[in-house]
Amino acid sequence: MEWFIGIGLGILIGGGIGYLTFYLATRQHRQRLQKAEAEHQARLAAMEKEAQERIQNLEQKAHHKLQEAHRKFHIAEKEAEKRIREKLSKEIEEARQKSKELIAQAEAHLKEADERHKYILALEENLNRRQEQLQIQLSNLQKDFEKLEQQREAQAQRLKELLQREEALGEKEKEVLARLEELAGMSREEAIQQLMENIKAEAEKRAHSHVQQIIEEAKIRAMEESQRIIAITLSRVGVEQSIQHSVTTFPLDSDEHKGRIIGREGRNIRTLESLTGVEIIVDDTPGAIVISCHDPIRREVASRTLQRLLADGRVHPARIEEVVKKVEQEIEQEIREIGHRTLMSLDIRGVAPEIRDLIGKMRFRFSFGQNLLHHSREVARLAAIIAVELGLPREKVKLAKRAALFHDIGKVSEENPELPHALLGMEILKRNKEHPEVLNAVGAHHDEIEMTSIISPIVQVADAISGARPGARRETVEKYIQRIQELENLPKKFPGVIQAYALQAGRELRILVESEKVSDELTDKIAQAVAEEIQNTMQYPGQIKVTVIREKRGIAYAR
Repeated sequence: MEWFIGIGLGILIGGGIGYLTFYLATRQHRQRLQKAEAEHQARLAAMEKEAQERIQNLEQKAHHKLQEAHRKFHIAEKEAEKRIREKLSKEIEEARQKSKELIAQAEAHLKEADERHKYILALEENLNRRQEQLQIQLSNLQKDFEKLEQQREAQAQRLKELLQREEALGEKEKEVLARLEELAGMSREEAIQQLMENIKAEAEKRAHSHVQQIIEEAKIRAMEESQRIIAITLSRVGVEQSIQHSVTTFPLDSDEHKGRIIGREGRNIRTLESLTGVEIIVDDTPGAIVISCHDPIRREVASRTLQRLLADGRVHPARIEEVVKKVEQEIEQEIREIGHRTLMSLDIRGVAPEIRDLIGKMRFRFSFGQNLLHHSREVARLAAIIAVELGLPREKVKLAKRAALFHDIGKVSEENPELPHALLGMEILKRNKEHPEVLNAVGAHHDEIEMTSIISPIVQVADAISGARPGARRETVEKYIQRIQELENLPKKFPGVIQAYALQAGRELRILVESEKVSDELTDKIAQAVAEEIQNTMQYPGQIKVTVIREKRGIAYAR
C-alpha cells in the first residue's frame, strides 16, 4: 500500500513541479499570452482534474493490490504454519520411534547382562566343583605315585638280576658258538653268509612267482573291466554295415538317354565332365552308366545334374552349366544343414562355421569303406559312454564327445594334403580356437603327438572300437595276407622259437618254443616282448592275443 501511495505522491509532486516550471517559463510572455490565459487555465484545471482522477484510480488499484498481497501473505503464513506443524509432528514421531528403539536396546542389554551374570555364577559353581574333583584326583595320584615308586624299585632289582643272567648266557653262548664252529668246519661269518645267500635265492624265487601272479590277476581284472565297459558301450550304440564306393552307377530308363547324355559330337558329356570333374563311362551295360571320381561330392553333383537334365528333357551345354551351378549351391546348403543337424543331435554347441561345413562334408566321404560322418558320430557316442562309465565329470564327457566328433575332420579338408589328417585336423581346430584338450585328443588319436589329457585315450579307444567292429571296414585280400605273414614272421627272430601261427583272422598269435632252450620264466618274457613288438611295428584292428606254448614231449619207438 505504501508503494502505491508513493507512486501517487510522486505523480502529484511531478505534476506540481511541471506546473511551476511551466509558470516560470511563461512569466516573461505573460502579457502576450494574457488572451490565452483563460484557455490555459481551463486546460490546467482539466489536466488537474484528470490527474486527480488518475491518482484516485491508482490509489484504488494500489489498495486492491495491497489487500490481495495481505490475503496471499495470510495464506502463505497458514501454509508455512501447516508445514512447520507437519514437520514438527514427523520429527516428534521419529523421536518417539528412536526412543522406543533405545528403550528396546537398553532392555536387551539388561537382559544380556542378567544372562551373563547367571552364566558367571554357573561358571563359579562349576569351577568350585571341578576344584573339589581335582583335589580328590590329586590325592589319588599321590597314592598311585607311591605304588609306582615301589614297583620301580622292584623292577630295578629284577633288571639287576637279568643283567647277571645275561652275562652268564653270553659266556655260555661263546662256548656254544666255538663248539658249533668246531663241528661245522666253518666260521660264524661264513655260515651267516651262506644262510643269507640261500634266503635271498628263495626270496627272489617267491617274489618272481608273486609278481607274476599279481600281473596275471591285474591283467584279468583289467580285461574284465575293459570288456565290461566296451560291452556296455557297444550295447548302447547301433552300428551299420559300410561299403566304400569310388564309382556311382546311374540308372537310365532307356538306352536312348545315353545318346542325349553324349550329345552331338560328344559336346554334352565333355561339358558335364569339365564342369563336375568326373569321368562318365558310357558302355554296353544296359540301362545304366557309370560316374567315376575319387571325390564323392563331385559324383553327387554329376548324378543330380543328370537326373534333372533327363527329367527336364533339355540337354545342351548351356542348360548343363545352369543345372550344375544350381546343384552345387543346393549341395553346399545341404552340407551346412547336415553339419548343423549333426551338432544339434549330439548337443555340441559353439562350433565355428568352417568346422560345421567340414562336418557336413563328412556325409559324402568314406574311409576304409566306412562313411566318415557315421563313423565320427559313432565315435562321439562311444567316447561319451566310455567317459561316463569311467566316472569323469560332465565337462570332460562333453569334451570327449566333442573331440571324438572332430577327430577325422582333417580327412575332408583340402589344405596341406601332405600333413597327416590328425595333425591337419588339430591345426584347423586350433585356428578356430577349440579347447586345448580337444586339440590334443584330435592330434594324438594316431599317436602323432603325446597325449596330455584323459580324453585323448578315450577318443583313441572309441575310434578303435568303431573301426574294429564287424562290418565297419573292408580290407583287401592282399593286405590281409601280408598282415598275417608279417604277424607269423615277427616272433621267429626270438631265440628258442620253433614256429608261430596266426589264428582267428589275425586276432591271436600262438608261438611254439623249445622246452630245452626256454624256461617257464622266459616264456612270459617272450610273450611280453612279442606283444610290444607288434604294438610298435604293426597296424591292426582291435587287439591281438599272444600265446607262448612250451611243452616237453617224450618220444620212443618200439621195434
